[in-house]
Amino acid sequence: MKILHIVPEFEEGGVERYVVQLCNEQTAHGHEITLATAGGKLEKLLPSKNVKVLHLPVQRKNLFTGIYSAVKLFRLRDWDIIHAHSRVPAWIAWAASAMTKTKWIMTAHAPYSLNFGIKPLKHADGVICVSDSVRASLENFLPPNTVTIPNGVRTPKFLWKHKYFPENKKFLYVGYLAKRKGLDVALKALGLLRDYEWTLDILGDGSQRKELENLAGELGIKERVKFYGFRDDTDEFMSRAACLLFPSYQEGLPLTVNEALAAGLPVLASDIEPLRPLSSGALIPAGDVTAWAEAIRNVIGGGSASPLSAEKLTSFSETAAKIEEFYRRVLEGEGSSLR
Repeated sequence: MKILHIVPEFEEGGVERYVVQLCNEQTAHGHEITLATAGGKLEKLLPSKNVKVLHLPVQRKNLFTGIYSAVKLFRLRDWDIIHAHSRVPAWIAWAASAMTKTKWIMTAHAPYSLNFGIKPLKHADGVICVSDSVRASLENFLPPNTVTIPNGVRTPKFLWKHKYFPENKKFLYVGYLAKRKGLDVALKALGLLRDYEWTLDILGDGSQRKELENLAGELGIKERVKFYGFRDDTDEFMSRAACLLFPSYQEGLPLTVNEALAAGLPVLASDIEPLRPLSSGALIPAGDVTAWAEAIRNVIGGGSASPLSAEKLTSFSETAAKIEEFYRRVLEGEGSSLR
């Protein structure tokens, strides 16, 4: 099968890592993959065999660049199915599909804002939602042929065996640095705990980095918080950490948490809908600095982290198999009963 994936940028983030893993699985099964993207650091993680990268301005919310990208794809038109991975790519996929008569689908990776930007979803030949919470939030904008296929996790490259608090005093954050990720909340909570021993490693980059670095200085914790920027060796950092902090306000289905849980690394996480099925108890209210400070204080004292379990996680190979099955149903013109 010849598959075109459209992803805005390939710098970092859960969506991009999802696509890397999907490309790995699909090429391993003999499919030919083309990736249309504005490009980025994660391209080096793509399997070189049977993957072609087209650099197009598919990240820009601009009518003219969207038309340009769609026409460019029309001229190449050598795919069995088009798979979009964000809202701007959905518009481009919709236009390219109309010109080439190629069927297209989209994966909804997050509960997007309910506005004109997600209009293409209704016109897709199929939509994959990464969680039931994402599906519920977009319910009125989805086509009849919609399925829920949760993100699976890759086989861990390590099993966490490092010491926990109080022997090991290292917290870890992995993710894009943007407001919705809630890292400012974790920093403010840690600022209330300056009298305790701890450090925080931050892996990731983004629009809020400078603001967060300044905040760490204002809170008097700058010397204990290290910003590493983008890293492709997150497994190594996870293996040395005592606890992962995940203070996000909103997610589709967070790969970082799933991968930490699969490896056995303790996690402190916000109470967001996609994580509740993995939890056997109370999570931390998103945005509540006081609650986060109390939860972190408990961990520093050797108490339990969030009550999250890896028992309900599935492998990414299973995710990829379900996506391939969905492709075939779409190409055959069938609806889907997958959940």
